[in-house]
Amino acid sequence: MSAKKAIIIGAGPAGLTAAYELLTRTKIQPIVIERSQYMGGISRTVNYKGNRMDIGGHRFFSKSDRVMDWWLRFLPVQATAAGQQKITYQRQSREVVVASDGPDPNQVDRVMLVRQRKSRIYFLRKFFEYPIRLTKDTLVKLGIVRTMRIGFSYLHAVAFPIRNEKNLEEFFINRFGRELYQTFFKSYTEKVWGVPCQEISAEWGAQRIKGLSIWKTLVHFVKKLSGRNSGIRQKTTETSLIEQFLYPKYGPGQVWEEVARQVKALGGEILTGYEVTGLEHESGRISKVEARHAETGEVRTFAGDLFFSTMAIKDLVRALKPAPPAVIREISEGLIYRDFITVGLLCRELKVKSDHPDANGLIKDNWIYIQEPDVKVGRLQIFNNWSPYMVADPSNVWLGLEYFCFEGDELWRKSDEDLIRLGTEELERIAILERANVLDGTVLRMQKTYPAYFGTYNRFPELREYVDSFDNLYLVGRNGMHKYNNQDHSMLAAMVAVDNLAANIPGKDNIWAVNTEQEYHEEKQGSQTPDRVEPVAVLRSE
Repeated sequence: MSAKKAIIIGAGPAGLTAAYELLTRTKIQPIVIERSQYMGGISRTVNYKGNRMDIGGHRFFSKSDRVMDWWLRFLPVQATAAGQQKITYQRQSREVVVASDGPDPNQVDRVMLVRQRKSRIYFLRKFFEYPIRLTKDTLVKLGIVRTMRIGFSYLHAVAFPIRNEKNLEEFFINRFGRELYQTFFKSYTEKVWGVPCQEISAEWGAQRIKGLSIWKTLVHFVKKLSGRNSGIRQKTTETSLIEQFLYPKYGPGQVWEEVARQVKALGGEILTGYEVTGLEHESGRISKVEARHAETGEVRTFAGDLFFSTMAIKDLVRALKPAPPAVIREISEGLIYRDFITVGLLCRELKVKSDHPDANGLIKDNWIYIQEPDVKVGRLQIFNNWSPYMVADPSNVWLGLEYFCFEGDELWRKSDEDLIRLGTEELERIAILERANVLDGTVLRMQKTYPAYFGTYNRFPELREYVDSFDNLYLVGRNGMHKYNNQDHSMLAAMVAVDNLAANIPGKDNIWAVNTEQEYHEEKQGSQTPDRVEPVAVLRSE
């Protein structure tokens, strides 16, 4: 008998994780179909003249031991300066020991760097720590009147919370008070999503923010003053408060290129340049996939026993043959995606400077949330601070300006030259750089980067029930599940799907349960469904 075949649509984190897990844990042979030429999806690394871009910024941190160990299987952690360093994230019985004779990133490419996390908010032409801390610096920058309004508003929210939260605005107000929400979160969130917070489901906040609050921020601040530190594997720390993370020398795509290499070495197949145009089904099972090559026009048909889909669920429904019932198509067509543009700017220097003595003038931030309402740019990455190896000439500053839009809108249709000009003008307007110091620029557009929690999303359970009725079809990944997942969530969904196959477990509820619980945890039955929290009102790609 021939081995079973699994057709995997998409070579992002979920698709490649599924392929590797199938090859190492089952006798199922995967064929991965990827429409681009790249590995990693939005977790890939883009190379422009030796300057590498990370699409959205990917911290390699997870509260899941399983994911952390999986990453380190492909890229080991760099050598530490002081002998052995224990990096804990932890069930207390587990830890990773990083040896002093580990790989040196100056000599070896396959290596994870240990990076310090720093992110701030830029508002009123000033930097505010993120998360907001009640320090003297914050009080001076906000002013005593605004600070008092924030404090009283928060106390009012604690005493008189909004019952039965219906939308994201109510979710924010209950956790931060109306004044802080309106000061820091409202305009930025609406810049990100393109709609008022009242139109976004509270479920987005429940999934992405969870335990983070003013109270937890204060507790974290007190712990920091007391000198307590749990290292990289900081399982008890809210993600927004993490202060260390791992990062591949050449960006996130380096991991996925290595995974793809090993998938091929193990006998898996990865085809690039093919876009899936059809999924045939009969008797409640998917039978084959049809894909067309973008350049040659060649159409190929792939029969399989199992099918994993990471493609946007809207595109999946459109591709089903025969077509689904009209009500399913109506829900699918009403799903909305937010699209993404990164403008890369290479600069001699920034106008804003660091006051740290060893920073050579460059501020330490990995990324900055731009809260200024008079510019469209939403977030700014400084790739030098993710990894110095991301920049061809480290004496220059390599920036990523992130814009949120809808495919086909005015911003999306601008030429590359106009977008580079817009980014330069906006950063000059808010006093971050001078245009005379801009040396070069490039533009990257990404479709369907963020599945939205509005449109017909409130009817998504009907759509999920329909696609889950195909017993050999597994939806994984951010767009595959229409869940605003990080890459570790996407990986875990794929791992749990393979867990089910390896153990002959029917049903898919535990796959959908990834990133729905309040804390990361591991099921007693063996299938792990951890979760993770994210910064308030902040859009992240990982």
